[in-house]
Amino acid sequence: MDDVIDMSRDAFEDLVGEALDGVPAALTRHMSNVVIVVEDDAPEPGLLGLYQGVPLTERGDWYAGVLPDHISIYRREILRICATPEEVVEEVRITVVHEIAHHFGIDDARLHDLGY
Repeated sequence: MDDVIDMSRDAFEDLVGEALDGVPAALTRHMSNVVIVVEDDAPEPGLLGLYQGVPLTERGDWYAGVLPDHISIYRREILRICATPEEVVEEVRITVVHEIAHHFGIDDARLHDLGY
């Protein structure tokens, strides 16, 4: 795609917030020790989001005093692959849900089966 959607960082962060608001409270109340941030550039081309941390399903008695898990949503990569603002909204939603799923211990294969 030659044309990249022009969207300010503030507007993009608002979309991430809206995507988070769309996650059911029954799930978000179980999220623990995790931060979600918008970053302009991905560490590699094509990467829309990245979860780094210890999934909830792998935490045990040893899990204490650790830094928060980190979910990054990559603004320029998402804008680069979308043709319309509506596509940006949908891709942000999908990416946020995808990375939150990793926090819950759901792997890429299962997410693919679920359509994410």
